[in-house]
Amino acid sequence: MAKDIKTRVITIIAEQAVVEPGDVSPEQSLEDLGIDSMGLVEAIFAIEETFDVSVPFNANEPTDGDFDISSVAAIIKAVEGLVAEQHA
Repeated sequence: MAKDIKTRVITIIAEQAVVEPGDVSPEQSLEDLGIDSMGLVEAIFAIEETFDVSVPFNANEPTDGDFDISSVAAIIKAVEGLVAEQHA
C-alpha cells in the first residue's frame, strides 16, 4: 500500500509541475519542481480527493502546521500517516 501511495502522490505532484512522474524524485522540494503556492493548494486538494483524507494545511502559513511540505518525500510520509490514521 505504501508504494501505491508514493506512486499516486508523485503523480499528483508531477501533474502540478507539468513533468513526467519519472522526473520527480523524493529529494526534490516543490520549489525545485517549479510548483508555486497555487499549484501547492491544487496538489493538496487532489491529495484530499484521491485518498479521502483531510490535510491539515493552512495556505496562508504553508510552513506552519502538521503537514510537512519541505520535500516530495516529506509529503509522501505525511500522506501515508493520514491514510494510516484513517484506517486505524
